[in-house]
Amino acid sequence: MLTAKKHIPFFLKSLLIAGFGYFFWLMLNITLEYIPFNPNVSFLMIKQTEVQDRPEYLYFFYTHVYTSIFVLFSGFLAILRKDFGFRNFHKNMGKIYIFLILALAAPSGIYMGFFANGGFFSKISFVILGSLWWLTTYKAYQSAKQKRFKEHKQWMWRSFALTLSALTLRIWKVIIVYLFHPNPMDVYQIIAWLGWIPNILLIEYLITKKHI
Repeated sequence: MLTAKKHIPFFLKSLLIAGFGYFFWLMLNITLEYIPFNPNVSFLMIKQTEVQDRPEYLYFFYTHVYTSIFVLFSGFLAILRKDFGFRNFHKNMGKIYIFLILALAAPSGIYMGFFANGGFFSKISFVILGSLWWLTTYKAYQSAKQKRFKEHKQWMWRSFALTLSALTLRIWKVIIVYLFHPNPMDVYQIIAWLGWIPNILLIEYLITKKHI
């Protein structure tokens, strides 16, 4: 019985790593759709108003898409808190993660939020998401600089929970469309909030219960 209990955390961790790997592979395939540059593929097909009327939109879009895949990967490796035999590997992954979000991914995401599909409420949600993403990541950076490592760990988990909204909103979209077949714009309004609020509530619960 004790042996089985010892193996449960290992099993759960392995399951989480495998699950992340699968969804990361799906996200990577989505990212590769935008290589080479082509404003007439996938998501950009329904953003032609912005593409044609706002020359800067594509710069922000590609910045967000290309950096977010590296944010997802480096954030996951940083959250594992292991060096894998490399000196300062965890620390360096954390630096990459924080820099990409603060300098590129979050600002470009906030900009794109102002032009999100689904109307006013979707736009508000994505702007809030991008702002909280930047803020939680900055707090993680600040607490690490001040050597408050417990706080740093908690802020990193909050930040990564918001990073995972790139995955969870797509999962929710599949579920909602499969079960209810709503109007496409209604879907955007729902997943705009559902993609990140449960994530952050779960992390706050785990922090409060001292599981993180």
